[in-house]
Amino acid sequence: MSCVTAYCPQYFFGYIGVASALIFANLGAAYGSAKAGVGICSMGVLKPELIMKSVVPVVMAGILGIYGMIVAVIIVQRSTESSI
Repeated sequence: MSCVTAYCPQYFFGYIGVASALIFANLGAAYGSAKAGVGICSMGVLKPELIMKSVVPVVMAGILGIYGMIVAVIIVQRSTESSI
């Protein structure tokens, strides 16, 4: 049974992959930022001189969100109708 119609194109799963890349990468970045924020707050209470070193996990979590966007853009560019 073929799924090549106007309502169910072949590149549907490519767009599902794009959505998954964006959703899961940004959920992970948000979770990482939240956990790192809690760590920064506790570090500010316990050892205030080390606050600047604890900012690095927040930056890395932001990079994770950007990485998800880059992967999504690459998948979208490769899932055109002419490449099928």
